[in-house]
Amino acid sequence: MTASRILFLVIDGLADRPCPELDNLTPLEAASHPVLDSLAQNGVTGIMDPIAPGVRPGSDTAHLALLGYDPKTCYTGRGPLECEGTGIRMEPGMIGFRCNYATISPDGLVTDRRAGRVRDTAALSQAVQDGVDLAKFGIGFVFRSGAGHRAALAFKGDSLGHCVSSNDPKQDGVPPSAISPLGDNTPDKKTAFACNEFIRQSAEILADHPLNRERERQGLCPANIVFLRGAGEMGRLEPFGKKYGLDGSVIAAASLIAGIGSAVGLERVPVEGITGSQDSNIRGKIAAAIRELSHRDFVLVNIKGADESGHDGNAREKKAFVEKVDRELAPLPGLKDTLIVVCADHSTPCSIRDHSADPVPVIVHGDGVRTDAVNEYGERACARGGLGRIRGADLLPIARDLINRAHKYGA
Repeated sequence: MTASRILFLVIDGLADRPCPELDNLTPLEAASHPVLDSLAQNGVTGIMDPIAPGVRPGSDTAHLALLGYDPKTCYTGRGPLECEGTGIRMEPGMIGFRCNYATISPDGLVTDRRAGRVRDTAALSQAVQDGVDLAKFGIGFVFRSGAGHRAALAFKGDSLGHCVSSNDPKQDGVPPSAISPLGDNTPDKKTAFACNEFIRQSAEILADHPLNRERERQGLCPANIVFLRGAGEMGRLEPFGKKYGLDGSVIAAASLIAGIGSAVGLERVPVEGITGSQDSNIRGKIAAAIRELSHRDFVLVNIKGADESGHDGNAREKKAFVEKVDRELAPLPGLKDTLIVVCADHSTPCSIRDHSADPVPVIVHGDGVRTDAVNEYGERACARGGLGRIRGADLLPIARDLINRAHKYGA
């Protein structure tokens, strides 16, 4: 018997390096996770380079690779994917940016690049949308809030380029940078001028917004400037259904991941209470995934909080989050007719507080899978598994074969 549907569970930034505060175990190895261990014990495991050995993946390029879209040919920048994830329908040729709300002091220095991890910025984004005017550039735009302090901006117009810098200085205590073209291309110069004007006008609007005045009264960081990053031009991606003959859904709090799903034609499934942080409604995600599997061939679920802990360098918090995730995965081993794939999109070691090129552990569990001798889910344990060391682009073809939906190569 073989399964007929695929649950693709990506625990964002899960993998790590040995942490001294955890007796030189990784947070995954130090955590108690009986459900993940059961899936490993009754499945086949391995380790995976999301892009290739030695390549540090972004969450965007990693997810594209996991879905079988070569980032070397289809990726121009993160911005258009973030835009899709916030509900902006990107058309080919539009320029997209991923954005952060941030805080600058009265003397113009950055004091918090995430504005105190502000949430509920919809009113701020609407004020910017209503108040900024880029008509003199012949540019229309859409500005939308994402999860937490994140947002997205899309430009539409003639003669626009995406090769521009960011105004994010990547550190506190310094002024924001000016956005500049990365060459002498006239469309890039036009985009850079328009970006700087957008930033100037939006800062004036945000400085006097009631939500920010209230945050200041409460001693919180006002979200009084927008950082623009990851500029890219929207291209064309082959629809997932056409590429694989599978219909699917995506469940993710992060607008980036939801945007990648939307861009390839996966149906976005909203879930109340998902935040992309430690307090996310993971139980709701799993319940929604199970409902989707009743009428979908493929469901992608992204769970984000471990990545946040890795970026914060908090190994104990990361370990605790893994344990929280595992508790909410209790329904998975009992799923019938389902191939369950568990992996990370990249490593986010607490020691470097950033993504690394370390390979990530993988489980494939379901009817017809040839099991191996691995009995636990961890970086070092899975390195002994029957899948060996694979690349991200290999994982979906392996899964399709295991549900008998792969095509024969040759006669």
